[in-house]
Amino acid sequence: MALYDYKCNSCNYVFEVSHSIKEEPKLNCPSCNSDLVMRLISRNVGISFKGSGFYINDKETSGSSKKSS
Repeated sequence: MALYDYKCNSCNYVFEVSHSIKEEPKLNCPSCNSDLVMRLISRNVGISFKGSGFYINDKETSGSSKKSS
């Protein structure tokens, strides 16, 4: 599921909705109940790197460097 931003064309209220990228959402504005909403293009993309195996700048630390033959 992805999080999308929408803006109501009637009252200019901006809100977020979570749905599948393939799903065509049927939305009404939570503020004025209008169906004149449009999806906004997000400026921020939240990327989380969790777990082991990630290094700063995709390079291993100097203590664990490998020698090439």
